[in-house]
Amino acid sequence: MNRRRYAVLSLAAATLSTLVLLRAQDDSSEHSKGVVPHPDCSFFGPARETTLAAIKKDYRIGNLTQRVTGMMTSPAPRATSLPGVPGGTRTGSVMDLAQGGLIDQYIFQAIADAGVQPAAITNDYEFLRRVTLDLAGRIPTPAQVQSFVIDSNPNKRAKLIDDLLNSPAWLDKWTMYYGDLFQNGVTKTASGTVLFNEGRNAFYAWLHSALSNNMPYDQMARALITALGTNTYDPAQGPLNWIVGGRITGGPVQDTQDQLAANVADTFLGLANMNCVLCHNGRGHLDTLNKYFAGVTRYQAWQFAAHMAHTPNAATVRFDPTNNNVYYWSLADSMTADYQLGSTTGNRPARTIVGTEKVVAPVYIFNGDTPKKGGNYRQSLAASVTADFQFARATVNYIWKQFFNQGIVEPVDQFDLARLDPDNPPPDDGTTLGQLQPTNARLLNALAQSFIASGYDIKALQRQIVNSNAYQLSSFYDPAQWQVSYQSLFARHFVRRLWSEEVHDAITQSSGVGVAYKVYTGTDPSNTAAGTVTLNLAMQLPDTRDLAGVGANAFMDAFLRGDRDTLPRDPEGSLSQALNLMNDNFVMTRVRSANAGTGGLINQLQANGVTDDQLVAQMYLNVLSRLPSDAERTTALNSLKSGNHKSAAEDLLWSLYNKVDFIFNY
Repeated sequence: MNRRRYAVLSLAAATLSTLVLLRAQDDSSEHSKGVVPHPDCSFFGPARETTLAAIKKDYRIGNLTQRVTGMMTSPAPRATSLPGVPGGTRTGSVMDLAQGGLIDQYIFQAIADAGVQPAAITNDYEFLRRVTLDLAGRIPTPAQVQSFVIDSNPNKRAKLIDDLLNSPAWLDKWTMYYGDLFQNGVTKTASGTVLFNEGRNAFYAWLHSALSNNMPYDQMARALITALGTNTYDPAQGPLNWIVGGRITGGPVQDTQDQLAANVADTFLGLANMNCVLCHNGRGHLDTLNKYFAGVTRYQAWQFAAHMAHTPNAATVRFDPTNNNVYYWSLADSMTADYQLGSTTGNRPARTIVGTEKVVAPVYIFNGDTPKKGGNYRQSLAASVTADFQFARATVNYIWKQFFNQGIVEPVDQFDLARLDPDNPPPDDGTTLGQLQPTNARLLNALAQSFIASGYDIKALQRQIVNSNAYQLSSFYDPAQWQVSYQSLFARHFVRRLWSEEVHDAITQSSGVGVAYKVYTGTDPSNTAAGTVTLNLAMQLPDTRDLAGVGANAFMDAFLRGDRDTLPRDPEGSLSQALNLMNDNFVMTRVRSANAGTGGLINQLQANGVTDDQLVAQMYLNVLSRLPSDAERTTALNSLKSGNHKSAAEDLLWSLYNKVDFIFNY
């Protein structure tokens, strides 16, 4: 590595390690002290930091954004860097941001009330890259960048959004997202439950089909909550894998029923604390964390879990009667006893009999509804959940975070139902629990109501979000004016580190050196050859764990893609990520022209006889979706004048992959 590359080393390492530093600085030493009386409770267990985030002011995303943008080129030099762009790179009026729609009315009113100046609307280069990554998980091509920027149509951003929402890439990105949310994987480590590749693939196919058909989200939720069937390998029965994945071993069936109920509360209502009260009363454990759940008893949690009482542990069925090691799962509800008390073993504290009461009947504790006599318990639960306003509120919040990089309620699965109503706020007790939890409660409620009115249309919700002026604000903000308290106002756009798959696909696309991963996506274990396909994008993979046939597993693992079981996807940075970008074979084979082949970016450009100025511009457009600033252009051109020209071009391409604005979506 020559001195040109060493010049980039400190920037890449410092930038990515900033994420780690922010996290470390934000951790209070008191968080790690004390005895752990309930390791299964999120307050005391491994999720303690996430739980505590619900009651402390967390300014990491705002601080990170300030640091990242401080390392980047200001947007001003790029605004007129492409001659002939109508109005620079900005189109449409931004004189009255609050007139942009429902979201803008609430966001900019709150900003105005706080006396804060919002960031400017982001320029076209940044908007195109931002929305393409957020909706489709990819970076735009140079041709897309140039045609979009010179387009004088004031509605071009709305048209772009519609095109992305209707693209195959949108399906890939959001099948990956819901695969994460619903934890679609092969193995559940804690229970030893194996769904096999075929079960995972069946669930993937069902999710992909549901999104392709724009299935209303309430219908998707009901399908998962009520799933039963005879074969987890059958794509038509894909949701059955979600239910089977919730089974718990080593104890009575009530452990599974509790976990299934906790999964429903967390995934569809944003209420992770249900898992706490399924072990112990909220009082004495959640008093300083969640005002609502502090008043929920374990008995009430049992009433919620009792909706799963007719759901026994799934049974295995051998795919091949002569082979014990390959099997699928079958599950049929058993219309027998209700939720039983009296268990003294298993994964949760003993379920002590209450007086003479040994059985708990199902009650939807948030409104008191009970199943109709003789009715299906899980169907009743699904109906109650999807009719609950909290279902829409939680769904909107989950999706909001994907685009704004911070939820209106944060953490997104730690809702406090006693602190959501702006017309009935909690009594001020001098603590966080005496304040409304959402940063903009009226916006959250209005957006949830709009989602319901749309028929629970995920695409309509996303279209509404990304068309808003609030989403289209720049991430750049005058450092002298920015205050950490502005974070809750969404007065600027917050950065996010790209997903593992986005980093991978951005490198293969921009370098011109693709991949051809042969991955088994079939559902018939006796015919794996027919079920093996060639995938050219990491975003099309059916799982986030290492897969046979994928050569960049280790590279993507460095970017913390998780395993959909014990390790969630993690947006944090690390030095290993910087080192992988600088040295991993996946990157280096795409930078070195000798290995890249005729399709490699540098080889293509030189074959076309481009000038150095054109080469620099095309490299920036390919990798960073923008043209270089004047200073960047001068530095790049000077670097090409010394030594071997092709080697210098390789160094330039390598340096672009190690720039802060490649690894972050801003």
